[in-house]
Amino acid sequence: MKLLLLSTPDFFVEEDTIINALFEEGLDGFHMRKPHSEPIYSERLLTLLPDQWHSRVVVHEHFYLKDEFQLKGIHLNPGNEQPPVNYHGHISRSCHTIDELRTERQGMDYVFLSPVFDSISNPDRKAGYTEQDLYNAARQGLIDRKVMAAGGINAQTLPLLADYGFGGAVILGDLWTRFNIHSGLDYKEVIAHFRKLRKAAG
Repeated sequence: MKLLLLSTPDFFVEEDTIINALFEEGLDGFHMRKPHSEPIYSERLLTLLPDQWHSRVVVHEHFYLKDEFQLKGIHLNPGNEQPPVNYHGHISRSCHTIDELRTERQGMDYVFLSPVFDSISNPDRKAGYTEQDLYNAARQGLIDRKVMAAGGINAQTLPLLADYGFGGAVILGDLWTRFNIHSGLDYKEVIAHFRKLRKAAG
């Protein structure tokens, strides 16, 4: 099962070092979501990442970065609904209901479906689906290897995803809550926990 990491909304000093270390540990992809950020900061982060990882990075804003840094692709969301004119390459999208998944997955390389479980980074955001909802969607062919589960992903929930038919998972709160982006320097706990997640993902 693929493991994708969604960035924190804010940039921080150790970010490139942690992302590089996670790639070395087997991270499949990094989604850079920095809403309301200036493009120069995204450029700086990408410049700090070794070129070998650029083909695993997907941007949620400033789509021109895809070609400038030879990135994997772009991700569509409510703030950026459409790809650039004449865009060619990887496209993914966020979906927040089964009906949205049904209509929006067409033409996508993969999609996020959220929130599959109660959010870790936002306690007020509860799971949007019952077990039966997910099993029904899988039986209808809506959940398959092109659908990545997001929301509440941790070592306990990861093993459940294969039963539902998901092709991967999007990590956010379970990893980033283990590092203080404002004052942290030691990110060993982040790397150690990622190893646990890789093991849980099978």
